[in-house]
Amino acid sequence: MQRRAAAAVLAAASLLLASGCSSGDGGTPGADRSTSPGRTAPGSSSSGKTAEATPPAKGSVKVVRTVAQGLKTPWGLAPLPDGDLLVTSRDDGTITRIDEKTGKKTELGSVPGVSAAGEGGLLGIALSPSYASDHMIYAYFTTASDNRIARLLHEEHKPSGEQLGAPDTVFKGIPKGFIHNGGRIAFGPDNMLYAGTGESGNRGLAQDKKSLGGKILRMTPEGEPAPGNPFGDSVVYSYGHRNVQGLAWDDKQRLFAAEFGQDTWDELNAIKPGGNYGWPDAEGRSGDAKYRDPIAQWHTAEASPSGIAYAEGSLWMAGLRGQRLWRVPLKGTEASAAPQAFLKGTYGRLRTVVPAGDGKLWVTTSETDGRGTPGKGDDRILELQVT
Repeated sequence: MQRRAAAAVLAAASLLLASGCSSGDGGTPGADRSTSPGRTAPGSSSSGKTAEATPPAKGSVKVVRTVAQGLKTPWGLAPLPDGDLLVTSRDDGTITRIDEKTGKKTELGSVPGVSAAGEGGLLGIALSPSYASDHMIYAYFTTASDNRIARLLHEEHKPSGEQLGAPDTVFKGIPKGFIHNGGRIAFGPDNMLYAGTGESGNRGLAQDKKSLGGKILRMTPEGEPAPGNPFGDSVVYSYGHRNVQGLAWDDKQRLFAAEFGQDTWDELNAIKPGGNYGWPDAEGRSGDAKYRDPIAQWHTAEASPSGIAYAEGSLWMAGLRGQRLWRVPLKGTEASAAPQAFLKGTYGRLRTVVPAGDGKLWVTTSETDGRGTPGKGDDRILELQVT
């Protein structure tokens, strides 16, 4: 099997963290923040308008039920073909199957080589586009030396705890840090594998197109640069990102991404191949033609976004420090109305959002990640009905 070893990260640029740190991060700007929220400031992009139908400016969210509870540091979530859910534990390095009807947990096993510290550990998860025949699970995780993506055979016939085959590394060399490890992976409508990475606290990596840090990557399932990538024989798809943890496509196969700002603006971006999203030279809307402006932005206390999903004509974005679910109605690649907040403070920090079909979403909480305040039942997976 082909494996792609990533290009070496270039020499150090300045170690991040300028003055003006957010006090809610334990002195770490841009970490998954947990202090109380502030105020909203939606933005818009300059991309072309379309003739598409516009969803209502106001939507709704109804909590249908708690699917599962008592989860430890849940991060990635992937639905199986039969409706059950796979969830990763960032700190334990395990993958667990959740019976979608009863909430029963069955541990598949541990991913070897996971080194959990800070924001690193076992993060995103995705099923192979050919899962029905190959039963492959893809996982993004932090090791002692880097962040990498591996695929593991799901051997359902084996006992609990022994259902994961040996990891086959398809991509490695993504910069790791105590913070800003990115971690979201997803197969796109083109069956290519996309990964959101962070700049690992080394801000200069985001503008360096030879580095894998602060990027969205696009590759084949074997870890090779995907055909049509903007920079030739490179997996880099877009750059100038700080810490991408949300990836989703709308019904027209357009890619969107959510990322953490530092102290001022968190972003929701419409992603274009080869686009430069500005970090560290721009945070939020800059109006500089060199950079692509976000379609919406928030003060960090209101968002600190992680996962996003598309449903009912809108993007739905989980807020960690913001402790709420944001709805961003779309017209083309623009926000058609101001973002609308739901579940404010009701379930604490929200990490991952996944479409569940029929106008429903699965949402995971993130209270046990070291920055929350866990209560009875945390962490949990919720089922929501949205419009």
